[in-house]
Amino acid sequence: MHYRRFGKTNLNLSVFSLGTMRYLDSFENAQQTIEHAVSLGINHLETARGYGKSEQYLGAAIADGLPMSRAQLYITTKISPVADADIMRRYIDESLERLGLDYLDCLAIHGLNTWEHLDLIQSSNGCMQAVQEAIADGRVRHIGFSTHGSLELILAALNTDLFEFVNLHYYYFFQRNAAAIELAHQKDIGVFIISPADKGGRLYTPPQTLKDLCYPFSPLQLNYRFLLSDPRIGTLSVGPANPEELTEPVSIASDHPLTLEEVEVLQRLETHQTAVLGSDCCSQCFACLPCPENINIPEVLRLRNLAVAYDMTDYSSYRYGMFENAGHWFPGVKGNNCTSCGDCLPRCPENLDIPSLLADTHQRLNGSPGRRLWE
Repeated sequence: MHYRRFGKTNLNLSVFSLGTMRYLDSFENAQQTIEHAVSLGINHLETARGYGKSEQYLGAAIADGLPMSRAQLYITTKISPVADADIMRRYIDESLERLGLDYLDCLAIHGLNTWEHLDLIQSSNGCMQAVQEAIADGRVRHIGFSTHGSLELILAALNTDLFEFVNLHYYYFFQRNAAAIELAHQKDIGVFIISPADKGGRLYTPPQTLKDLCYPFSPLQLNYRFLLSDPRIGTLSVGPANPEELTEPVSIASDHPLTLEEVEVLQRLETHQTAVLGSDCCSQCFACLPCPENINIPEVLRLRNLAVAYDMTDYSSYRYGMFENAGHWFPGVKGNNCTSCGDCLPRCPENLDIPSLLADTHQRLNGSPGRRLWE
């Protein structure tokens, strides 16, 4: 296992962190997964108040004894932003009690996804007052935030200088937040990549087209290597449902730059996408926004890009089904809400027929409604 300094927290974290959202079918499974992760050298364990019994299971596993001592482990939990400091005080105490700990190494504001959330954490008597008290008395050592928000919101949150780390989405197939990675690096804010296997493309069950294009690597390996080759990134979340799902990520934990062969495969992916999509390829410039109907046009067309170019229809349908069903965790409405008003057309540098592409995406991807995995 390799370890990296996690920004200004100065914590030395394993390059893979154990996310504890998917091991919840039983305490026995949770305990085995946690024990195996720690035995492999993973020293950062992350949970959240909202993840069912995850905090209790993690606390019980720590109490029963793990291959590392408490002093060698770094524990993070996440709590959603609230307007009232008293509520946050209670939430912090409850999380500590469930975890059986007298301090948290890291506390993340969970889901700083909207401008209203940013206002909450900047309020003089809001939740951050309680967090600062917990830092002052030693119950919390470092504060950060997790986000599914827009790039503009993430940059604004980083610029508050309230945080020491950020948990965010950034993968080979979603590089919109590159500017946030760079700003965090400039400010020495630790970067924790959320769900690179699942949200990064459901790469644990890739389609054959994608497997062929990534050969001799697996798509999951290639995505991990793309991320780990970037020294600005501190750690990647791996959220196994059982101990066996830890094997592949840990086997490729590394710090070295991309090899020539890896670069060639990534170039092959780009070339293939351009060739297949042709003049229908959305470049993800975001110039088409805002949409009067609240369609997240770039995300809808990104999912179309992946489905058409790489046969990633399973992943794209899964994410498309989140629209209108996941609130601020995945904002926007589906492409069939387009009224062909034409507002976006003159702003598109590729001169895409956006209404037609939105309709095509809806036809390809619309299926069962989606929901947050932990809800």
